[in-house]
Amino acid sequence: MALEEKISLRPALPSDAPALAELFRASIEELAQEDYSEAQIDAWAGVADDEPAFAQKIAGSLTIVALCAGEIAGFASLKGADVVDMLYVHPNAARKGVGTQLCDALEKLAAARKAMILKADVSDCAIGFFALRGYEPLQRNMVFLGDEVLGNTTMTRKLAAVTGQVQ
Repeated sequence: MALEEKISLRPALPSDAPALAELFRASIEELAQEDYSEAQIDAWAGVADDEPAFAQKIAGSLTIVALCAGEIAGFASLKGADVVDMLYVHPNAARKGVGTQLCDALEKLAAARKAMILKADVSDCAIGFFALRGYEPLQRNMVFLGDEVLGNTTMTRKLAAVTGQVQ
């Protein structure tokens, strides 16, 4: 993906589930290597192996897809009014604005839903991204996936829900 390529957003479709599961795996396998062990990465990426359950998770939230040159470059989900449930970018699209556009959209949607605070359980490899956006760490968590334990951090950001402006 060239930097000058336009990124467009659209709602996720049920037919996107296999591609989103593949992107989820690729993102974790390539972008989390510095922060998690191989066993932890395998356990985390393995969440997408049950594609019907993964598709149901996607459908159960407001999920948006980022496209670049007609290809899915990332996706993000807003659970309820105030929780970033998932934000994943394809490794080839990392650090090219895809995550920023997805997060901008989720923040606007959360504000439109009158959320005052947006919360995300952030992987160790994404803490810097969220911190640069003004999210502050609230607590450290342990996630149990099979025999593996992964750490993440709950981070929050105040929103100005009345005006729809993000602070």
